[in-house]
Amino acid sequence: MMMPRERLDAAFALKEPDRTPILGGWIACPQHIMALGGVDEETYWADPVRVSIEAYRKLGSDGLIDVFVPRGREDFRCVDRETYQHAGSGKSLAQVIEEIDGYPSAEEQERSFDFEAEYARFSADLRRMQALCRAPEAGGPHDAAPRRDEMVWMPAQWTASARVTWYSEFGYENFFCVVGLYPDRARKLMEIGGAAARCRTRLIARAVTEGLYPRAVLLGEDICTQRGPMISPDFMERHYMPQLAYALQPLLEVGCRPVWHSDGDVRPLMDMLIEAGVQGFQGFQPECGMTIEMVARKRTRDGEPLLIFGPLAVTTELPFCSPQEIRDKVRRAVEVCRGRASLVLFTSNTINPDVPLENIIAMHEAVWESAQGA
Repeated sequence: MMMPRERLDAAFALKEPDRTPILGGWIACPQHIMALGGVDEETYWADPVRVSIEAYRKLGSDGLIDVFVPRGREDFRCVDRETYQHAGSGKSLAQVIEEIDGYPSAEEQERSFDFEAEYARFSADLRRMQALCRAPEAGGPHDAAPRRDEMVWMPAQWTASARVTWYSEFGYENFFCVVGLYPDRARKLMEIGGAAARCRTRLIARAVTEGLYPRAVLLGEDICTQRGPMISPDFMERHYMPQLAYALQPLLEVGCRPVWHSDGDVRPLMDMLIEAGVQGFQGFQPECGMTIEMVARKRTRDGEPLLIFGPLAVTTELPFCSPQEIRDKVRRAVEVCRGRASLVLFTSNTINPDVPLENIIAMHEAVWESAQGA
């Protein structure tokens, strides 16, 4: 039987593992983590990261994309009303234009990037979290030498995709006014977003070559609603996709597959994203037409199958289906991807308290049952 790293490595290389790998890390409900870990509230809050990792291990996860810890005991997510994005930023449009004009150029941004110092921080954090993902041996330290059965720490790298979501900084109204009324400023934002992402992907690429990061990375931008892209596909194709291609190049050069996070209806942009170098998709929201059947038919720009992280939806499936229906959906996903795409089981987004714990368990058990032919 393959170990977690071997299983993920096989899937990322588009080879067939012994069973479908499973990713964890997005359960945003402390009560579920406590139940899975078999601990009480005080034990959880004494070390929520370590308790969460052990809970995912008991579930049978092969890798972790993140570990969500609420900001406080009264919350269930890592954000609250003070940190969540709002429509307004308190800035006027004139102030936003002045701020953009004061930004350094993309070239200046890359020249000032201290790669060695940033890599020292990046690699140290990867090593620290990977040590926590090792199963402690009886009587041995938790940070002992790497073991073959340890989960893989592969945190999502949101800043590795050329930034387009400047609405989080300027507010939605200001940002879309910039895109519509000040195309030169909008292009500057795309360019510096691409430069910043390129700096990040250089860090990831080196970590891949040094064995600190696997050969697939989750990234992406929330640029679509349930009705399609928030910015015209024409603008995205002309001004954003070249920056994304520039940012992804270091990853592709070392054989690391970029997997795009797919909120909303991403269909109008999928072919552009693939042409820019995206080699997989994570999601999906089937109510938007983003179904695994549709995605599995796509190919990379080199004609290879896609890598899929998914497909269970946290909007229409996990909160409402029965455990048996969840098992059926997992089996269906495995069958759809067989011979067509490389599947790693994951969810479309964070698992909130409205998802019954038994459905989370059923999702994982279904993978083992499928592997055993049940």
